Amino acid sequence: MSGRRGRQPGPRLSWLLCCSALLSPAAGYVIVSSVSWAVTNEVDEELDSASTEEALPALLEDSGSIWQRSFPASAHEEDAHLPPPEGTARARPPPAPPGMFSYRREGSARLRPGTARFLAHASAWGCLATVSAHEKIPGLPFGNCLLVSDGPSNNSTGVPFFYVTPKDLLVADLMKKPTASLLLPESEGEFCRKNIVDPEDPRCARLTLTGQMVAVSPEEVEFAKQAMFSRHPVMRKWPRQYEWFFMKMKIEHIWLQKWYGGVADISREDYFKAVPRKA
Repeated sequence: MSGRRGRQPGPRLSWLLCCSALLSPAAGYVIVSSVSWAVTNEVDEELDSASTEEALPALLEDSGSIWQRSFPASAHEEDAHLPPPEGTARARPPPAPPGMFSYRREGSARLRPGTARFLAHASAWGCLATVSAHEKIPGLPFGNCLLVSDGPSNNSTGVPFFYVTPKDLLVADLMKKPTASLLLPESEGEFCRKNIVDPEDPRCARLTLTGQMVAVSPEEVEFAKQAMFSRHPVMRKWPRQYEWFFMKMKIEHIWLQKWYGGVADISREDYFKAVPRKA
């Protein structure tokens, strides 16, 4: 009897048959960089003529499904910036993926005071930090968000005014130690909202004013009313039993974070003579 007549299939053939059986239910899928998309009848013909890695994500995108556009691995290759080999045509650079934004560049130092004044005038609120006088946390930093105004919309002074009550813990702190720090962020501004910039991103400007908080003098109360009530009309209706009164900050130091590279220290002279300039 010949030894070949009863020979069983070799291990290689068995492995191929096994893979074929396992992969048969996967018909109708295209595998690109280990990611699969369901292929509908409408795109079968297009896939035959445009089945490159660059074209597949666009062809297979379904705006009505949970799938979102993916980007090919070539867009993230580490050597994508290297020049092509000699004798080959240089490929066109791929378009920038959606969701990327172009950002302004940092301006010169002479423009920073104007940006600081703009933030001081455009800000409707700020975070005021004091040195706590509370018995449980004496001497520790304590902060709260307050409405603020440096003047009516047509009259920027650069000096932040506040409408406060003695019942506020911040005011109790200030009565014992008037030193305070005021943060005015650009996070609510047009640039940060339009470009979806995180408030902590250096491109989203932040102004910090430090100084002494004082009660507004009787001679200046009328201007303080115009400054606060014109920007925050609801304040007129706040309950009178809370003994509201006006305070302002006598600025000693101005710090502006506008771009990468650290915080700029702006002199009081440059700050107060500057014209508000959009950040």
